[in-house]
Amino acid sequence: MFENLLIYILILPLIGSVLLLFISSSNSKLLKLTALNFSSLPFLGSLLVWAYFKQSIGQFQFVTKIYWMSNLNLNITLGIDGISLFFLLLTTMLIPICILLSWSSVKKDLKEYLIAFLLLEFFLIGVFCILDLLLFYIFFESVLIPMFLIVGVWGSRERKILASYYFFLYTLLGSVIMLLSILYIYYQVGTTDYEMLLGFSFSELEQKFLWFAFFLAFAGKVPMVPVHLWLPEAHVEAPTAGSVILAGVLLKLGTYGFIRYSIVLFPNASFFFTPLVYTISVIGIIYTSFTAIRQSDFKRIIAYTSIAHMNLVMIGIFSFNSIGIEGAIFQSLSHGFVASALFLVIGIVYDRYHTRIVKYYSGLASVMPIYISVFLFFTMANIAFPGTSSFIGEFLILTGSFKSNTSVAFLGATGVILSGVYSLWLLNRIAFGNMKVQYYEKFLDLNKREFICFLPLIIGTLLLGISPNIVLNSIHISVNHLVEFMYF
Repeated sequence: MFENLLIYILILPLIGSVLLLFISSSNSKLLKLTALNFSSLPFLGSLLVWAYFKQSIGQFQFVTKIYWMSNLNLNITLGIDGISLFFLLLTTMLIPICILLSWSSVKKDLKEYLIAFLLLEFFLIGVFCILDLLLFYIFFESVLIPMFLIVGVWGSRERKILASYYFFLYTLLGSVIMLLSILYIYYQVGTTDYEMLLGFSFSELEQKFLWFAFFLAFAGKVPMVPVHLWLPEAHVEAPTAGSVILAGVLLKLGTYGFIRYSIVLFPNASFFFTPLVYTISVIGIIYTSFTAIRQSDFKRIIAYTSIAHMNLVMIGIFSFNSIGIEGAIFQSLSHGFVASALFLVIGIVYDRYHTRIVKYYSGLASVMPIYISVFLFFTMANIAFPGTSSFIGEFLILTGSFKSNTSVAFLGATGVILSGVYSLWLLNRIAFGNMKVQYYEKFLDLNKREFICFLPLIIGTLLLGISPNIVLNSIHISVNHLVEFMYF
């Protein structure tokens, strides 16, 4: 019954973007409703996939093969396992929230804006469902195009063009080298089918070169120091919905690539380069945490905290044990909820008062109590407060990395302490103190639409914090299967 479900989930946003072309630009309500419906249907399909997903099977499920260029042994293969299932759910949940978020704030070129988000959803779903290395690369890089336009065209300030080029060039350069390595793999193996590649062993030297080529592409997406500079620029200039999807899903492309491809296809090289990854990750956690403390721009603070959290995820991945890798996947999912919500928090005050400079806000707890309550909840989640999803993710990462390298676990844990510093200090400056009525006279709390945008993120953060087995039971067998490939 659900044999071709992944194909339907994949093409629905594409069909929606084509339909938008035939709707008049003046009919904004129909444009928004069409985009919302065609972005929401894949989420319902993803829930069906989750409902019928068999937790006891480590292999790929809902596998569909479409013969493309059979004479070259290149075919389109779609499939889901426990690792990619929740990335798919996260993507299909956040895109409708982004469209709902832009309901009244985007008026210029609305049709093109909605098409860009639907295409972005199509490419992101492809990244997490495709089981072919070459097609993964195509979808992985195609994500850059709609995101480049979202930042460059609908960005908020005069530096938006520069920020979009930063984003494009920083992430593209490493990916070109990755393409050459994929072509080499195709020349050596005769196919880029993922499951066939799992049964092929590369020599020690080949693994090192190929791993490093993939590392250059994935490290820029995480991002890792020193190729992280594009992220604060892109976040500051992007519209609120752009920042939400950038933090929620696009930063996961790098960590997903490491889990799915790098450590499985090139296990010996992964072990060899682990000290390099640990060093860069620890530097990234500590450096970006201290950098976040001294920022004055709302968005820059959260952007730098995102880098710190994603580098902690890297430590979990390269712990090379089930606990650490499960923690990395769980924390990636948690970060998708929490970071997206924090950028949504910023976007709400920016839409009202058109500034993100922290010094202009103070004492909002007395005039925007619902807003500050939501802000407080996600601040607690950001510092991994027990009962939130981030606590489970960071606990598993530190436990797994402690088994692998106690020094790295200790240094990584400093990021947890520093997150309390910048998160609580930011909340304190915004929520309490004397109101600065010399800048603003009218204050408006959350409306119903904004609260609806927050609701799934609040539920997800709480649910995963209280009952983490909802996710862990589904990913456990797949992660064990992955670890077996690495060691055996």
